[in-house]
Amino acid sequence: MPSAYIVADVTVTDAEAMARYREWSSRAIAEHQAEVLVRGGAIEVLEGPWQPSRLVILRFASSEAAHAFYNSQTYQHARQLREHAGVMRMVLVEGVT
Repeated sequence: MPSAYIVADVTVTDAEAMARYREWSSRAIAEHQAEVLVRGGAIEVLEGPWQPSRLVILRFASSEAAHAFYNSQTYQHARQLREHAGVMRMVLVEGVT
């Protein structure tokens, strides 16, 4: 079973509210044994019109584990905290076997 990755492009509009979101999302990440591969950092666009402002990449053991994280009570609470903190674009992608 291949690993699965959540890739998020985040635009922060309220830093204080986003900090509360990060606290709760970190709890959910730990609960679901995900690995944070990227959180912020310098971005260099090599091709195309995509201009992400902040990238986050999480690795999960499987797509099922990523869905369990996303649908968990802890992460749902984090999402509520994030509602007015920024714009989130998030995808789930399976890795190679």
